[in-house]
Amino acid sequence: METPVFEEFEPASDCDCPGCVRRRRFPAPSVLPGPLGRPVSHRAFVIAAAAGAVLVAVPSVPAVAVAHGPARPGDPAGDEPDTPQGGEAPLHGPAGSPVKPGTGVEVPATTRAAIINRAKKWITAQVPYSMSAYWSDGYRQDCSGFVSMAWNLPGNEWTGSLHSFGVRISRDQLQPGDILLFHNPADPQNGSHVVLFGGWTDYTHTYYIAYEQTRPRTRRQSTPYAYWSNSTHYLPYRHKGLADGASGAQSSVPGTKAAPYPGPSAFGPGTNNAYVTQLGRLLVERGGRRFYTSGPGPRWSNADRRATRAFQLAQGWKGTGADGLPGPRTWSYLVEKKGRDIPPAAGATGTTGTASATGTASTTGTTGTASTTGTTGTTGTASTAGAGGAPSVAVPAFPGRGTFRPGARNAFVTLLGKQLVKKGFGAYYAHGPGPDWGESDRRAVEAFQRAQGWRGGAVDGRPGPETWRRIFS
Repeated sequence: METPVFEEFEPASDCDCPGCVRRRRFPAPSVLPGPLGRPVSHRAFVIAAAAGAVLVAVPSVPAVAVAHGPARPGDPAGDEPDTPQGGEAPLHGPAGSPVKPGTGVEVPATTRAAIINRAKKWITAQVPYSMSAYWSDGYRQDCSGFVSMAWNLPGNEWTGSLHSFGVRISRDQLQPGDILLFHNPADPQNGSHVVLFGGWTDYTHTYYIAYEQTRPRTRRQSTPYAYWSNSTHYLPYRHKGLADGASGAQSSVPGTKAAPYPGPSAFGPGTNNAYVTQLGRLLVERGGRRFYTSGPGPRWSNADRRATRAFQLAQGWKGTGADGLPGPRTWSYLVEKKGRDIPPAAGATGTTGTASATGTASTTGTTGTASTTGTTGTTGTASTAGAGGAPSVAVPAFPGRGTFRPGARNAFVTLLGKQLVKKGFGAYYAHGPGPDWGESDRRAVEAFQRAQGWRGGAVDGRPGPETWRRIFS
């Protein structure tokens, strides 16, 4: 299935407009009356400025900050769920009349891809929120009706009954198509909510894509785990009738026989899915920590390939059996904890030499410098070692999006361009890179973003925090 793509999430402090800069320097400035995000009228601004001249305690400068654009989408203050819901009800026909359910209805089989595709139909249609209206497919237009639709249930459920169609799982097991359910017995109609899990936004697993039905209409949004409010009360569930080999809670637990091989298409350059994360964690458990400077994460990287190959070599496999890509045999050895672990890097124990912080090796009778894997006697020097002997790369602090706008000229543009050239995206530069932000820089960044498997708004040719981190890591 196609895993939802990464969406670059910028922290609220990234905005470099004068208002936000002022707010960062003075966390609690005075605020003019009026709704946040609406431009302050000229008259109101003059009155505020005049008041600032008389009342020393109320400076007039922060009034400009209030005139900044609308509140950031996803701001917790604006995302408390206002989602009153209906109770259990049958599907409704075109005329709005209930459709009598059949007898002995079981949970219908479905797949993760089908769940996400059904959810996207409501996203595209922008279905308005209602606890009493029913959409053309027969499902109620509230949060529980939306999940009932996505899970293809035989009727409209509510937060008090949805759990009976699922299996409790852990946070680490969450995959696209699962749900996060909060049922509040104290106020079940107005104090409960449920969202559809669409995948983690990045390897930190702190934000995820939530598909949900909330006012004013269906939305798809980057959301902090587990939710903006009542986070500790949300419980993850998996559809009982998944037909893609991942229905039960044990199906995604690393290290069990219940985790089937997902196929060769799940791994390799360009892949981005939960199986890559699971592979990385299994490899770390078997001694592969040194290959990862961060993560493991869902996007396939050279670290995954090197760790996989090291595990294959540890089993004594050669040739195509040690190509760095997990086949059914490699996968079964990992999840069933069979075979030998990845041995420590040569030279890591000090028997032939221990690498110093600068990457040179102090040897006993053998002259040489340490490679990036810590092996002595080879040509080259290693960067400062990270965890487990892997080289760590210091990522410079992200200077803000304003550094890379049309007409910008600064040293960060040059630094970015040179790093893009090192990464293999220098074909867009006829000369340079230089300090002037131009079309060559934009096209190079855009090409890098596409190479991550991103699309849509995440491919805008301007580096955000995550683009910056990946370019320099």
